Formats: sequence, C-alpha cells, structure tokens
Amino acid sequence: MTQVPFRDRRAAGRVLAGLMPELRDRDDVLVLGLPRGGVPVAYEVAMFLQASLDIALVRKLGVPGHEELAMGAIASGNVRVLNEGLIRQWQIGGDVVDAVAVREAIELRRREHLYRGERPPPVIRDQVVVLVDDGLATGMTMRAAIMSVRQEHPAMVIVAVPVGDATVCRSFVDVAEKTICAATPDHFRALGLWYEDFGATPDTEVQELLAAARRR
Repeated sequence: MTQVPFRDRRAAGRVLAGLMPELRDRDDVLVLGLPRGGVPVAYEVAMFLQASLDIALVRKLGVPGHEELAMGAIASGNVRVLNEGLIRQWQIGGDVVDAVAVREAIELRRREHLYRGERPPPVIRDQVVVLVDDGLATGMTMRAAIMSVRQEHPAMVIVAVPVGDATVCRSFVDVAEKTICAATPDHFRALGLWYEDFGATPDTEVQELLAAARRR
C-alpha cells in the first residue's frame, strides 16, 4: 500500500512512475500531464520512463459560486463531458453551463498558446498514451482528456494518478485500457489532504518542466 500523504507532486510522480516499469525505454510511449497540477507529476513519470512529455489540455467546468465542484469538463477537440446528475440536482440551466464552457474555452486556448507556443501538438496515433494528473476526485477532467486523446487513435490509453477516490479510479474501465491509482485511501474527501504541499502550480513551472523535458 502506497503511503500517503505525499510530500509534494514531484515526490508523488516518482512513486507513481515506479508502478509502471514495463513502459520504460519504449519508443511508443507518450506521457501527457493535465495542467497545471498534473504536469509536475507527469514530468517525473516521463523522466523515469524515458518518454516524451507534453500536455493534455483540459478545463473543469465549475459550478458557479462553488467552482471547486465539477459539473463537467472540456478538452481539446471540442470535447465536453457533463455530470448530468449533479446538474439536475443543482438545477443548473443549460445557458449557465454554456456560459461557463465558453469562459473556460478561452482559458484553454490561452494555456495552449502559453505552454506550447508555435510547437505542434504531439503525434498520438499508435502511441501508448499515459494520462497523468495529481489525483482523481470526480474524474470529470480525466474523462474529457481521454475522449480528446481517443479522437487521435492511440494504441492504448493509460490513466495514472498518485491518489484518487476508489470508485472514481474504477470508473474508467469503459474508456481506458488501464488505470493506475497508487493510493486509494478510505474516506477520500479532498485531494489536497493527501499532499503535505499542495500549493498551486504556476504557469511558469509548467513551462519550465516542459522545456526541461524537451531538452532531455
């Protein structure tokens, strides 16, 4: 059983990387981190696997006034995933969902330009794609990332996180070939509880890690 809490995202990434030694030194593995918090984790995974690192652009659709609560997510390729049960429970109108999606799409484009610049997106076709985030709470953003990647016809999609809600970790069986959750603690509650340092990952750190991976 993996010990939690993790010291920080980089330490969590090193633990996670050790759970997939069979992917090391292959020439068909691509690690995609979900910005921002998933990128430090993904960097350590990519370094261990000796694999390429890039980003999976995705944005949570937060409930207005309760932004930490995901009513859905969007991703590259015009992907939109909605938590229909929560939307009905909170009686959120379609116009509200659309307005949040438009705002987050603008942020998605901003981040794509900021992180990738003029570089083209990575080639995904026929690759083993490892989608990495710092954890799974609702799974909305990860599900959107999977749908986005599937449009590019990868050979395989692997979901990999250091910690997650056990039920959510099991929920990807229909959309991913494999899910790796290093820790699934009882009474999961909030992701930040499972890190000693869960401070926000700044854009500059994402840029620096992507640049470091490219130099390697």
